[in-house]
Amino acid sequence: MEIERRDIFTDIKNIIDLSKKKIVSSINSTMTTTYFLIGKRIVEEEQGGVERAEYGENLIIKLSERLTKEYGKGFSKRNLWQMKKFYLSYQKVQTVSAEFKLSYSHYLTLMRITNIEERNFYEIEAINNNWSLRELKRQIDSALYERLVLSRDKEKVIELSKKGQLIEKPQDIVKDPYILEFLGLDEKSVYSENELETAIINHIEKFIMELGKGFLFQGRQVRFTFDEEHFFVDLVFYNRLLKCFVLIDLKIGKLKHQDIGQMQMYVNYYDRHVKLDDENKTIGIIICKDKNDTLVNMTLPEGNEQIFASRYMTILPSKEELKKIVESEVRE
Repeated sequence: MEIERRDIFTDIKNIIDLSKKKIVSSINSTMTTTYFLIGKRIVEEEQGGVERAEYGENLIIKLSERLTKEYGKGFSKRNLWQMKKFYLSYQKVQTVSAEFKLSYSHYLTLMRITNIEERNFYEIEAINNNWSLRELKRQIDSALYERLVLSRDKEKVIELSKKGQLIEKPQDIVKDPYILEFLGLDEKSVYSENELETAIINHIEKFIMELGKGFLFQGRQVRFTFDEEHFFVDLVFYNRLLKCFVLIDLKIGKLKHQDIGQMQMYVNYYDRHVKLDDENKTIGIIICKDKNDTLVNMTLPEGNEQIFASRYMTILPSKEELKKIVESEVRE
């Protein structure tokens, strides 16, 4: 009987929690729409003024004074300017955010992105993945868009801004570099591969978020055996969108051709002895501190779609540093 009480308590608690989320979502949507409409009205009024710049400045000042007196905080000159900018930024792209599904704070962050295609991409991803404001800022700061653009042709880059990240083939889940600042490992500190692996396990939810869509964690140091010899895969995941296993090997130094050969053996074993007939071929990703792309290309067979090598960074670099990394990858 006690168990039943706990069950009904849990059920009711879930109902209440879900209701609260819906209320918060509804409030966010209403407030965002309100600020959009305020911005729209300000722009319309300014367009009717003779001296637009001067009239606009005086209009904002007077509105701020009267609205603050009437409603209190929230209608400072700066906030009203932001509402105006919000309307100007989104008046022509309402198809992307028809009902403003994100909070106003999300949109204030998105408005800082001058590249429209990039801004649209982050908006779609934030909506589809239910990103918090903090997660949205992290994804922007870690240049997710630029890292995904690396492996795409012009047509696929345009697709990113219209549909977000689509997972259709192995290359779609690979990033270079992977940004692992959440591990708390100093860039200059000395640590072993086991310590790197342990740090990832301790932050597995954030690591999965960095990996991307559709990843499910299967295990750490997963063992398989043949000819009485044991082998261990550092991290094993399953991607439900690609319907395949994803094996990850961690290397704290520069990638060697032997590391690629080892991953090839892991992938072959999983393809021949683990995956089911209705599952797709296994993907292997070697995440290393440094790599030589020529060595990787020469070691892997032409048309390779199963094994990838990517660098990792344990600090969140500046946008300028990430841009240099992206540009160097394009040149190579």
